[in-house]
Amino acid sequence: MDFTPGEAEAEVSRLAAQVLAGRDAAVAGAAPDFDMAAWKDLAQAGLLALALPAGLGGDELGVQATAAVLTQAGRYAARVPALATLALGVLPVMRSADGDLRARLLTGVASGDTLLTAAIRERSDAMPSAPLTMLTMTGSGQPATVTGRKIGVPYAAAARWILVPCSVRPAGARPGGTAVAVIEPDADGLSCQRTRSSSGLPEYTLRLDETPVLALLDGCDAADLSRLAIAGACAVADGALAAALELTTEHVRNREQFGRPLATFQAVAQQIADVYAAARTLHLAANSACWRLDTGPDPGRDADVAAYWLAQYGPAAMRTCHHLHGGLGMDVTYPLPRYSALLTDLVALVGGADDCLDRLAAAEAADA
Repeated sequence: MDFTPGEAEAEVSRLAAQVLAGRDAAVAGAAPDFDMAAWKDLAQAGLLALALPAGLGGDELGVQATAAVLTQAGRYAARVPALATLALGVLPVMRSADGDLRARLLTGVASGDTLLTAAIRERSDAMPSAPLTMLTMTGSGQPATVTGRKIGVPYAAAARWILVPCSVRPAGARPGGTAVAVIEPDADGLSCQRTRSSSGLPEYTLRLDETPVLALLDGCDAADLSRLAIAGACAVADGALAAALELTTEHVRNREQFGRPLATFQAVAQQIADVYAAARTLHLAANSACWRLDTGPDPGRDADVAAYWLAQYGPAAMRTCHHLHGGLGMDVTYPLPRYSALLTDLVALVGGADDCLDRLAAAEAADA
């Protein structure tokens, strides 16, 4: 395995950084839900079309190129729906939908006019392998319907299409199992209520009551969508933690106490080294998950390993960054709280350390 960025990924990363650099996010509490100018600049630079088919103006690249954009979105804590639209929407549609459906769902993404998202989390499980949300196949020429509740759905109110992983109630010709349904946000039986998030970015609870399904993504199930969501979330977290480390390193290098830079104190050096180790390992785990999803027919457990590292070690590393900054680290006008809040939301998306370990244990038990 060679995780050295290819020429395409390196250029994508450079261009995304160029677009997002200097866009200092607003103070918490006054920040916009959606930085439309940044989103349109990403679109104009061609960064929203990387994974799209050539017929829609895309480059037909995959998870790794998309992850390069997401990492820079995390590094600058950009308030754009990159994770929702690209990782939760475009990637699963590109892997699963037929050509006509793909064109219908992805038209407008390249220009930044069409947003997508996925409703993955449920109250009982962040990444359920057997969702409580049920898809009912009518078998009578009527559209299938989906019933259940989803939480923490990013940008649901602004999305043109919402992907909903669900369990299939055996009926008609379709066997039981899981599937990913595509619904419209204004469909009958769907209610959308905004809920709080640590970063202030928009999240919603969706209640679905026999909501009509536009289509199903053939070949994509709940596990496939979860792996893509985890890879995308870890890519964003990789950027956020790297930026927090860089910010903290600069602070302890320049801040003096007792006439000496903080970085020269042994305890400080040990703590910043721990943050470095966590950040670099998260970077490796995220790259491994994205590489596996791009190149291997068997995605293995790389995504769940990356999710565990994010959930277990990411928050602790952020707390250390806050600690080394002293009171400055709690100032909402300083960048560090934005990275910390963003990472908190990403941990909630992947499910927390215990949930990640449970998924890994279940996979090991299934293979035993």
